[in-house]
Order: sequence, then C-alpha cells, then structure tokens
Amino acid sequence: MNILVVEDDTTDMKLFHVILTSSGHVVSGEGSAEDAIDAIRRGHPEVILLDLKLPGKDGLALTRRLKADPETRDIPIIAITAAGETFGREEALAAGCAAYIRKPVDTRTLNDDVVRVAGNATAARGKEPGP
Repeated sequence: MNILVVEDDTTDMKLFHVILTSSGHVVSGEGSAEDAIDAIRRGHPEVILLDLKLPGKDGLALTRRLKADPETRDIPIIAITAAGETFGREEALAAGCAAYIRKPVDTRTLNDDVVRVAGNATAARGKEPGP
C-alpha cells in the first residue's frame, strides 16, 4: 500500500516509516500541509497518516481541503495527534478523517489500524481492494 505520512516531528516520522515499511508498505513523508498537497497530487497515496498539529496550515485545514476536492476526497485520512485538547476526535471525524489516533501511537497496532481504514474506505467505494 502507498502511504503518505504528514508529520513535522522527525522522530515520529522515522518511527512511522520503520513500522509501515517493515509491514511491506511504500511510505513517503512530508513535514507540512503545503508540502503534502504537492506530494498527494504527484503520488495519490492510498492512505494518509496526518499529524493534526503542523506548522502553518494544520491537519484539519488540510483534511477539509482534500475532502472538498474530487481528485482527493476518497483518500482515507488517519488523524494522529498529541494535542487532543486542541484537536478532538469529533472535530477530526467531522472534518473528514476516517480514524483518530492519540499519541503516543501504539506501535503494535499501527499497521493494523492503517490496513483496516484502507479496507473500510475501499469497501465504502464499492471497489475491490488493490494488490
């Protein structure tokens, strides 16, 4: 699966990259919402793992933008945040995120969470899962 991680914390970025690539996924990363927009247009990831607290435009603003665009609205977004008091679960889901994970992320279940969200999105679109 092609996964884009949008995370400004380099330690978390490395951790997510190791976990997801070791499970066989192709993972790319960006450190800001603006850089992510360009990467999404180029690579059209199957899932986006999105930190909500980013420099400049936050993850919720990016989610709303992606969900308003017919080219990107079907990409499932998993919100991740250490700032639950600022970015709550209900707000993230209302913006269009398919799932919400609080940091610290459970490294034992991250891959399963990503695969489940991707599968749910595929089923909701009525398509067969890809290879």
